[in-house]
Amino acid sequence: MRIRHRIPVMLLIGLSVASLGAQGAKPADKTASLLAAIDARAAHYGDVSKQIWGFAELGYLEVKSSALLQGELSAAGFRMQAGIAGMPTAFTAEFGSGKPVIAIIGEFDALPGLSQDTTPTRHALVEGGAGHGCGHNLFGTAAVASAISVKEWMIANKVPGTLRFYGTPAEEGGAGKVYMVRDGLFDDVDVAVTWHPGDENRVAGSSSLANISGKFRFHGVSAHAAASPELGRSALDAVEVMDVMTNFMREHVPQETRMHYVITNGGRAPNVVPDFAEVYYVVRHPDIRVVDQIWGRILDAAKGAALGTGTSYDVTVTGAVYNLLINQTLAKVQQKALERVGGYHYTAAERSWAEQLQASLPSSKVPLETTERIQALDFSQPAGGGSTDVGDVSWRVPTVQMSAATWVPGTPAHSWQAVAADGMSIGRQGMIVAAKTMALTAAELFTSPATIAAARAEFNQQRGPNFVYATRLGTQKPALDYRK
Repeated sequence: MRIRHRIPVMLLIGLSVASLGAQGAKPADKTASLLAAIDARAAHYGDVSKQIWGFAELGYLEVKSSALLQGELSAAGFRMQAGIAGMPTAFTAEFGSGKPVIAIIGEFDALPGLSQDTTPTRHALVEGGAGHGCGHNLFGTAAVASAISVKEWMIANKVPGTLRFYGTPAEEGGAGKVYMVRDGLFDDVDVAVTWHPGDENRVAGSSSLANISGKFRFHGVSAHAAASPELGRSALDAVEVMDVMTNFMREHVPQETRMHYVITNGGRAPNVVPDFAEVYYVVRHPDIRVVDQIWGRILDAAKGAALGTGTSYDVTVTGAVYNLLINQTLAKVQQKALERVGGYHYTAAERSWAEQLQASLPSSKVPLETTERIQALDFSQPAGGGSTDVGDVSWRVPTVQMSAATWVPGTPAHSWQAVAADGMSIGRQGMIVAAKTMALTAAELFTSPATIAAARAEFNQQRGPNFVYATRLGTQKPALDYRK
């Protein structure tokens, strides 16, 4: 395919995933084997990602997905530990011993209501079912692929140190990584390496949004809505009053704030005064301290709504995450690795599929050639619109994260269009780009103590001398039923 945009020569290296590694490495480069190992098993890893895509399991319910990834790592010779930090689907896989300790992180939970076939038009496989609208089927698989290739490289080159894979459930609102951080599972890690699916190839140079989420459950008194409404106390009224107060609050919070809610239970029949109702809230801001303040005001709204409607309420905090702490030292290492790997071309069939899918996107058409490019590393951008529990990891250990073009350019996350691409070859091509980039990043860190030391010095400076990590989840256990 003819490239329509000028691309620096260094970025053209490895544009075709099939040739990555062979073109990108010098004959004496010992890391060439990392890329070759991932290429050799690319089809297998594609099958693994497709299986997890098909499972489409929600947070803390990823029994099959977790078991599949654990099986891959166990067969590769990693030491396994499952059911960690009070989460049945969480696990670690470890190889080697001593310092440095390099972590690779993988996710595998899906999202509710996003079931979709691998078609460029809307077609749910299961009406109302779950789907991988954030690409975590690719996320976990790419991380496993990179970890296995790094392990083999360490053996072949007698590289000392500990490689540890973290299988982290319930990123989508369940804050799985937070419980791992809280329980000390990252305490001995020197650097954490991870990625996320997206619509372009980029190393994260800007932060994310901190957030707190929770379910407010109101309890009232049921009664016949026509014959004896005076005897009822509507839990749904309480939810709606709370929502009204929160919506008026939007005028009086910092402009970067995001507040979302959905009524998850509003009663069952209009002629019965609901004695139970539930609303699920998420509050976000680039600064966790601001999130704390706004969440406190929302708690007051719930209290006022209960008082005004004669009901009672309780709240369960389902998640709370820090914003992502960017480490420029590590970002530059990963950028170099990503530039070496390069992007990928669409085949003719993929291009036709992508063009059809782009017709459904409300945004302006982003060039499909975006998948071929590596975006420049940019530390000047404001915090992105999403949140991630990687944020908590990044405040406990120096962390680096990238994205790869697994979606048709212009596709938003958490959409059926993302689900469709995540289950077909476009998603798998981007997944291989991520796997190779993470592998090269980890290899560089294993062989460069000076880089790790520089990253740690920057990390300590950013956090400040008096920083003490503390999760807003306190001592509570993981909300294993938050998706039920």
